[in-house]
Amino acid sequence: MSQLSFTQHGMWIAARMGAATAYHMPIVISLATAPDRSALAKACAAVVERHPLLGSALRESDGEPRLVPTAELPSLESAESIEEVVTRPFDLGTGPLVRFALVGEETLVVVAHHLVFDGHSKDLLVADLAAYYRGDTPADLVHSDHVGAQRERVAARLEDAAGFWTGRWHEPTGTAVPGEVLHSRGAADAEVLEFPLEIPALDGVTPFEVLVAAVHALLGSYGNPEVVTALDLSTRTEAESGHIGPYVNELPLFSRPAAGTPFAEFAAQVRAELRELYRFREVPLARAVPGIRPHAALAPVSISYRRLPDAPSPLGDVQWLAFNHSVRGVLQLQIAHGAQGAVASLRHDPLELSDAGRFADDLTRLLAAVAQEPGRPLGGLADFAAVPPQSAGTSESSVPASPAAAAAAAVSAGDPLVEEVRAIWEQVLELAPIGLDDDIFDLGGHSLTITQIVARMQQQLGLEISLDDFFDNPTIAGVIAVIRR
Repeated sequence: MSQLSFTQHGMWIAARMGAATAYHMPIVISLATAPDRSALAKACAAVVERHPLLGSALRESDGEPRLVPTAELPSLESAESIEEVVTRPFDLGTGPLVRFALVGEETLVVVAHHLVFDGHSKDLLVADLAAYYRGDTPADLVHSDHVGAQRERVAARLEDAAGFWTGRWHEPTGTAVPGEVLHSRGAADAEVLEFPLEIPALDGVTPFEVLVAAVHALLGSYGNPEVVTALDLSTRTEAESGHIGPYVNELPLFSRPAAGTPFAEFAAQVRAELRELYRFREVPLARAVPGIRPHAALAPVSISYRRLPDAPSPLGDVQWLAFNHSVRGVLQLQIAHGAQGAVASLRHDPLELSDAGRFADDLTRLLAAVAQEPGRPLGGLADFAAVPPQSAGTSESSVPASPAAAAAAAVSAGDPLVEEVRAIWEQVLELAPIGLDDDIFDLGGHSLTITQIVARMQQQLGLEISLDDFFDNPTIAGVIAVIRR
């Protein structure tokens, strides 16, 4: 058994709290010719053998999940529809965490869970699958303890990362868009809008940085004096470059777009802040900042960007941005940038964002204006609106206390159940004494210690409490009040 990376553990927590298909990562390939099914099945099996993480399952022990080999490796299936293959749930406890299916005669659908996969993994899987299918053997991979090495790097940077986020991080409030305010950071059923996007070239700024600056400028024009977006950042090192896995971390970026700032200057500011953030790109925010409650997304709006392989796949036409029918947060802008330009996939929750087309059109127009005149002030690229009163939204700190939190005042020391729960906390946290109103995050706890406490309470005392309730009531008194309500 092998331990999970910090990224995987965060995904596991989010999945336990209900993430639907938000972590399903599909690839749809329209095969160039009718396949030799036997050869294709062997190629799929060879890919899983080469990247054993795909043939994994999760086994939980004392609240801590570990990766184990699945009892039954994936095989090439036949399916009636792409949607069925993409949306069928994964059983994380039994695995495998990838599936291969032929839909009709010439459409191959591959779906992997984000626990073992990321955007660059799509490139690797398609390339390796094509090589095995044509009878070639990809170059050998050197397998090592990538998770252990990453944990060591994170531990070395943790103190500096905590200092970096002090004064930068605060819980996002609502993000204003025309006629609406976006709040959700959970997972939801989604709709998708796909469109081409021209990202202009600017001296000294990468296409990703131009894109992020454009999104921030646009959101600033909608009346948000401070803009925050969640960014998917690759954490791959050279040692991990050829390996399939979830080498990614989501981090927030804050900015304050001003109407009078030239776009080129604003893009340079965004670049400078990103360069600072990149120093800690491997450190999960929840490890550096105590008390962060798990969410499917760190902000209502998120951005991911990646370059596509230079050459087309010999297998056929690949849909790199195939839709998984879910969104993390309210709006996810996923960009695939290749030799023929960029394609945007705008996944959105229609219950919170009813006019995704407006956002897509505004972003397209803003980038076109930047291409014509990069030095134009932000206010000349888009009309900066007055700040709408409701844009401040509702932060988590202003949410009224739960009934359980109010009932926690009645919990007292000496109660046998209280003392049994206190003993478990002290065992897991290796700290004593712990007061009834001590916040677990102030004591150095995090999502892993919480899952261990939840597991031991269930095993030793027969008590059940959901992760949602625990995170909302992170004291011994609060937990007891939830159990007794």
